[in-house]
Amino acid sequence: MISTLINPADPPQRQLEKLLTIADVLMRRVEQATDDSGAAYAHFQRAAMLEDQVRDRTRDLEHALDLLNESNARLAEANQSAEAARQNLSNAIETINEGFALFNAADVLVLCNSRFGMHMEDIRADLRPGLRFDDYVDRVSRSRFISLPENQRPEDWAEQRRRRHQDRHVIFNLRMIRDRWVQVSEDRTADGGTVVLQTDVTDIIRAERHERSKMLDDQARMIRATLDHINQGVSIFDAEARLVGWNERLGQLLAIPMARFRVGASFDYLLQRFRAEIAFSDGMTDTMLDAWVQGSRGRPPLSFEVRRGEDLILAVFAQEMPDAGFVMSFTDVTAERAAIEALSRANETLEARVMERTLELEDALANAERANASRSRFVAAASHDLLQPLSAAKLFISSIDGAAIDSGAHEALVKAQNALVSVEGILDALLDISKLESGRAAVSVGQVSLGRLLLQLQEEFSALAAAKGLRLTLRPVDALVMSDPAYLRRILQNLIGNAIRYTQSGRILVAARKRGSFLRLEVWDTGPGIPEEEQDNIFKEFHRLNARASASEGMGLGLAIVERACALLGHPLGLSSRLGRGSCFMLQVPLADGSEGAMIRPEVRPPEPRPQMQDKIGFLVENDQDLRRAMCLLLEKWGISVLDAGSAEEALALIEELGILPDFFLVDHQLGDGMTGVDFILAVRARHGDVPSRLVTANRGPDVRHQARLAGIEMMMKPIDARALEVFLSSLG
Repeated sequence: MISTLINPADPPQRQLEKLLTIADVLMRRVEQATDDSGAAYAHFQRAAMLEDQVRDRTRDLEHALDLLNESNARLAEANQSAEAARQNLSNAIETINEGFALFNAADVLVLCNSRFGMHMEDIRADLRPGLRFDDYVDRVSRSRFISLPENQRPEDWAEQRRRRHQDRHVIFNLRMIRDRWVQVSEDRTADGGTVVLQTDVTDIIRAERHERSKMLDDQARMIRATLDHINQGVSIFDAEARLVGWNERLGQLLAIPMARFRVGASFDYLLQRFRAEIAFSDGMTDTMLDAWVQGSRGRPPLSFEVRRGEDLILAVFAQEMPDAGFVMSFTDVTAERAAIEALSRANETLEARVMERTLELEDALANAERANASRSRFVAAASHDLLQPLSAAKLFISSIDGAAIDSGAHEALVKAQNALVSVEGILDALLDISKLESGRAAVSVGQVSLGRLLLQLQEEFSALAAAKGLRLTLRPVDALVMSDPAYLRRILQNLIGNAIRYTQSGRILVAARKRGSFLRLEVWDTGPGIPEEEQDNIFKEFHRLNARASASEGMGLGLAIVERACALLGHPLGLSSRLGRGSCFMLQVPLADGSEGAMIRPEVRPPEPRPQMQDKIGFLVENDQDLRRAMCLLLEKWGISVLDAGSAEEALALIEELGILPDFFLVDHQLGDGMTGVDFILAVRARHGDVPSRLVTANRGPDVRHQARLAGIEMMMKPIDARALEVFLSSLG
């Protein structure tokens, strides 16, 4: 009931007065009512409680009223601030000199100033908030104050403008009528809206145009001054082949008075001059020139020569310009052509002299090559002829039983044997250096077992080193390298032999070190060392540091052979030496695929026993009588029955006559005018099957090796080494 008596819309003061009146009435009713049950007191108690509730509600209403009044005040203040900010923004954008407009994210115009749409009075009334951007573009494209590019419709311009509106930043210049220009720029806001600025740039463009015109005038004057000072005659024609520029040099070269030149003259005038007094060079005519001038855009440059009179030669060059006009220049090349002609005559004379000198040099080169070939043939022939008696001498000495002679004769026999070995080494060196110098050396690169090669070299040089009191150490390595086995062996032989020859005390060390995919072979010695100024000379032929060394110790060819062989095989060769400490020769050899270069222990081989051949029959085919006799004596000393013949035909006849097939054949390759050793062995195989055979020869050429390899025949080189012969006989079993 109280809620119906009190109107919430009444002011708090009015509501309080009503509540006090109600409370007063209730108190009077309580005081007037009396009954025995105490109902009056209960009414009084309820009235008191109601008063407390009314008081609390009144306080709440008062607080709510205070909050409402505060909110209303803040709202009013915010409205005032917003209105002030809007007014300030409007005033700010109105004060700027550019046209300003703001479109929201939906491309609807929100705000613009009075300069927006400048110079387009016919659309100013439509530029109001709420205008869509597409409508704004349509109105601008149809404005009568805008000057669109030639041949561009308003619809096309509007479509292009909408496409550019999709970019985040747009800037372009818009041409207006009366030669005015407006620069339009667009930028996106953070919420996706668009700010459009329009700036009048008429003064800037006019100033740039003025400066450009001034610059062009200056350039024109500079071009004119340049044309007047160059040594070429220049004529400039427009797209209609009309003369628009020239210089004085043109009139001088063409012998045309300057008064005859005028702006707008057609090219035909100049062409008539060509026809009258100028002769074209080969390959060019006045018709071809006229066709080029009248041609369409994109003409290629044109170059030709003309002759005026008897003496003057002009080089003409014509080239198209960007505006479809062309420039034609004339250059006096009379002196150049005269110089070229004189140079040509001098060149012909020089060519004749060069040809004559070349023929002389070719004759000299041919003579030198013939002399070199003759020398190589002489060395090969002389070596072969020397090896024959050398082999005989070695075999004769080997056949002598050392036990049957006294000690003095035995010592002489040993010295003779050593001398023959030295002579053999010298002949081998001469043959090697001859082949390497002549370029006839053939290499066969393949996988070489370095461990096996080092073991062989250790067996070969151990006795020689021990005889001089030197300690020879060859550290074996289980590796496969890519090289020519014969030349690699020869290189190491020469290096080890040199080290032993020049080392008086100490040791010789041969080692291998892995360097990536290569193996570096090193030969160390404790010799006297090599002075730095001599380290290049030692690789020259016949150069020896120790001049006191005898010819039996070498002729200074070993290192020359090493250097040439390393170069032939592509094995880099190096030298490190310290005086009084020793030297180290190094060569680098590529490892074969899969070779790890792991170190192994040297293999110990027991000495091979002297073959027991008392029940064997051998057949020796040799046309040199002394060598045949020496080898027969050696074989008979070993208990072998020997048949011998001086030619292949004699040997075949003897086999047929006796009806005995020997256990092995030793056959010389060069047997005279008849069959060769290879032919004989093949003939024996054809008649009697495969009989153990060795081809014995002093010819170290690749042809003989190739023939033997194709026939499957093993070779034994002269001078024959008794130990090699023992190894062959031991293999027969």
